[in-house]
Amino acid sequence: MSDPRLVEPDRAPGAGPAAPYDPLRLCIFATVALLGWVLGPVALVFFAVLGVVGYAKARRAGLLRSKCLLGDTRIVLAYLGLLAVVGAAGVVAWLV
Repeated sequence: MSDPRLVEPDRAPGAGPAAPYDPLRLCIFATVALLGWVLGPVALVFFAVLGVVGYAKARRAGLLRSKCLLGDTRIVLAYLGLLAVVGAAGVVAWLV
């Protein structure tokens, strides 16, 4: 009997039986939601600024379309910038 904690390595297509779907993104989303809930507007500012920095670097490297639902990296940058401003306003309101 195999240990269910062991994970099979990724394999090239056609290299053997397909591994079951790993919903890792759902775990990541839940962790980010937890951080957002615990840290509130501070987490929003952190993740928004992190996203702006990442997308700015990617855009300078030539990325014009993102896999993000918004598509165009300029729109994504504007969205993340707006979130950072809203989060900063939340931090100020939280401290006052």
